[in-house]
Amino acid sequence: MKDMIGKRFGRLTVIEFAGMNYRRSATWRCLCDCGNEKIVDGNPLRMGTVRSCGCLNDEKRHISRPRTHGMSNTRIHRIWRAMKARCHNTNDELYGGRGISVCNEWNRFEPFYKWAKENGYADNLSIDRIDPNGNYCPENCRWADASTQAKNKRPKSTLTINGETHSLKEWASITGIKYPTLWKRMKKGVTGADIIRR
Repeated sequence: MKDMIGKRFGRLTVIEFAGMNYRRSATWRCLCDCGNEKIVDGNPLRMGTVRSCGCLNDEKRHISRPRTHGMSNTRIHRIWRAMKARCHNTNDELYGGRGISVCNEWNRFEPFYKWAKENGYADNLSIDRIDPNGNYCPENCRWADASTQAKNKRPKSTLTINGETHSLKEWASITGIKYPTLWKRMKKGVTGADIIRR
């Protein structure tokens, strides 16, 4: 048995003989550069197949898998996800269905988070569009309490034709014309029965 005390193998320095293993091979207690100790067979040490206590492999895994922002479970990340979801959903009559979108910059969480922190984000506030018909972007958004948001809600669109008044959603159901189509016509300035004309 060769004395290996004091010898260095990768990040491991042999500090003492640790006995024989079940194969009758010598094992050695080693001190890793990171401060952990590990008992290793002599042959893997000499062959270079063991070079650390395991910390080297951990570091390689972190390099190959870059860290994300680490905020996936936070309130602000949930706000960001919900904002994108409702705008990408064309069946959502209040958002994606009527063309409300998220600016390209905010398709990534980090720029959105940076804007939020620089513009008054707090846990008791929600994101609010200044122009309720505009898109989600830095120029059209702010953080507001429930009272401010309530005052800024888009008025419910109603339409009166031949003395019959219904919301656009109700007219969509009555006529079979999709709500986004009716809303776009109204936004373009179409009036009266022309809005529901097929």
